[in-house]
Amino acid sequence: MRLPSLLLATLCVALAALGNPALAKWPEQPIRIVVPYPAGGGVDVMMRVLAPIMSERLGQPVIIDNRAGANANIGTAIVGTAKPDGYTLLASATYLTVNPLIETGLAWKPSEFTPVAGLTRTYNLFMANGTSPWKNLGDFVTAARAQPGLAIAPGGTGSPQSMAHRMLRVRTGLQFTEIPYRGTPPLLVDLGNGTLAMGVAPLAAVLGMLESGKLKALAVASEQRSQLLPDVQTTGEAGYPDVIAESWYGLHAPAGTPPAIVQAVAEAARVATADPKAQAIALKAGGETAFLDTRDFEAFLVRDRQRWERIVAEVSKGQ
Repeated sequence: MRLPSLLLATLCVALAALGNPALAKWPEQPIRIVVPYPAGGGVDVMMRVLAPIMSERLGQPVIIDNRAGANANIGTAIVGTAKPDGYTLLASATYLTVNPLIETGLAWKPSEFTPVAGLTRTYNLFMANGTSPWKNLGDFVTAARAQPGLAIAPGGTGSPQSMAHRMLRVRTGLQFTEIPYRGTPPLLVDLGNGTLAMGVAPLAAVLGMLESGKLKALAVASEQRSQLLPDVQTTGEAGYPDVIAESWYGLHAPAGTPPAIVQAVAEAARVATADPKAQAIALKAGGETAFLDTRDFEAFLVRDRQRWERIVAEVSKGQ
């Protein structure tokens, strides 16, 4: 029988404190969550929704520290070398799994982190200009076969958006003119003005343009439809069941962080993700709270890595 989370967290801290009195006082200072992306992005938005509730639960401020750059590697490296005392955490996402598979010379290693909790998941969309004649992804594929070289944005290296696009290319054999962009905002501008035929972007980043009609959703790169876009088919329904690009957000701590502290942070995260206001804000921002405790998060990360290993291998073979 599994003990209730609150009781388990309390017992863990209490028992650990018997051997290390310092743990009994944790936390004694603000807790920093390093977000390796700019302010306003999907990971940042979700963390800022959850941080105040975690702060209330832990009794100390939970501060968001944006350390963007180098495909999320700068902020990640900062946490990898931080003291494992629970005061510096990493806002983790799919990059933590994918970057080691596609990049060399990283300034961090996956072994430098320990999973704390899974928090939310977000959807990515295949999109076109709002005035395009295509109603869904199948229509776009048909048009792309008739017009090789359509301009598309491949997304950032190793991002779920990039992998979704590349898997579609592998599955269909289509040829595109790829135009790289430094971030989602300029990509959306060119998608909205018709410079691009198609792009893949997080739902959280495009809700406003979808609502205004400037953009059109062709498919959700997921196994299930989004609650916010129930009429938009999934990539599986479009005939491409392995073109999946769900993004997950979680928390990691430096390796060696005491298990009792990991458990306490995980419990605070559980409380935050269960808050109705946080759930509503997350949904409005294009995501869904999807809490996983430390053990379940660890198991999920194993499956996630195995899936991305297959995708990266297949994409590399199809280059």
